[in-house]
Amino acid sequence: MNAPQHTNQNATDSIAKKTQQNKPSFWTYFAIVITILGGAIAPQIKAIEQPQPRVSFTVEVVGQGKPVLIIPGLMSDRRVWQSTVSALQADFQLHLISLAGFAGTPSTLDGKFLPKVQQELLGYVTEQQLQQPAVIGHSLGAFLAFSLASSAPKQIGTVIAVDGLPYIAPIFSRNSATQVADMQAQALQLKAYYQQLSSAQLKAVATQGIAIQARSAEHQKLVLDMAAASDSQTVGQAMYELLTTDLRPQVTAITSQVYLLGASGALTPDQQVLAAALYQQQIESIANAKLLMNTDSRHFIMLDEPDWFIAQLRVALKE
Repeated sequence: MNAPQHTNQNATDSIAKKTQQNKPSFWTYFAIVITILGGAIAPQIKAIEQPQPRVSFTVEVVGQGKPVLIIPGLMSDRRVWQSTVSALQADFQLHLISLAGFAGTPSTLDGKFLPKVQQELLGYVTEQQLQQPAVIGHSLGAFLAFSLASSAPKQIGTVIAVDGLPYIAPIFSRNSATQVADMQAQALQLKAYYQQLSSAQLKAVATQGIAIQARSAEHQKLVLDMAAASDSQTVGQAMYELLTTDLRPQVTAITSQVYLLGASGALTPDQQVLAAALYQQQIESIANAKLLMNTDSRHFIMLDEPDWFIAQLRVALKE
C-alpha cells in the first residue's frame, strides 16, 4: 500500500532530525572510497586475501594405505578405473580425479586449462599432506603426471603413465624430431574445430576412432558416452595445450621411478616397432624410467587388459 501523499512540519522536522543523526560518518565514507578504489590498493592488501577454491577437478577418495592420485584422460572420468579401484583399494588410498569439463563434470574453463589443473593438483597434495603420492595417469592424465613430477620432484612419488607422453605430437607426426613450432597452426585449427562441436558431434567424432580406443562394445560405449557428456570448449583448449606443450626438456628433473605403459594393439607389427621407439625417446632423459608395451591392448589399457595392467601397477607401486 502506498503511503499518504501529505505530511506536516513536525513530521518533516522529525525526518530531518533522524537524517542528521544517521548521517554517514567519516569512516563510512572512507569505507565506500576503499571499496570503489580497491583495485588501486589491491597490492597493499594482497597478503590478507583468501585463497581461491579448487575448481579444475573433483576428487573421490577410496581405500587405505599409501596415497595414489589417479587421473583420467581427455573426455574421461573416474569410471574408467573401476577394475583398478577394486584391485587396489585394500592396499592403497586412491584419490580419483575427475577433471572439470570432461564426461559430465561441469566445466570451469577460464583461460588456460592444464596449467591450472597442475597448479591445483599440487595444492591438493599439500593441502591433504600427502607424502610423495604415486600418480597414475591415462593419456592426458599421463601428461599431467609428467608435469607434476617434473615441476615438483620432491613432492611426487612413482609415476605410472598409461599410454600418455610428455609430448603427444610425435605420435601423430611419427617423427620424434617434431617441435611445438611445427604444430602451432594445426593446434589452432583443432582447437577452433572442437570448440564449435555440439555434444552429438563430439560423440560422432569420437566414434570415428573408437576402434583404437577400446576393444569391447561395452567399453566403446562408455568411451563414447563420456565424450558426448564433455564440454567442447574444454576439449578444444586441452587439445591445443597438449599439442603446444613439450615437456621433454623438463622431465629430466624427475627423480622418482617412472613406468610408461604403452598400447600398440591397433597397429601393424612395423608400426608397433616405430611406436615403441617413439615412446622410448620421450623418457630416455629420465634417470629411472622403464617402458612396457602391451601389443594386444588399445588405448584404454585398464579396460582392455585389466589383469596385465594391475600386475604392472602392483610392481610399480611397491618401489
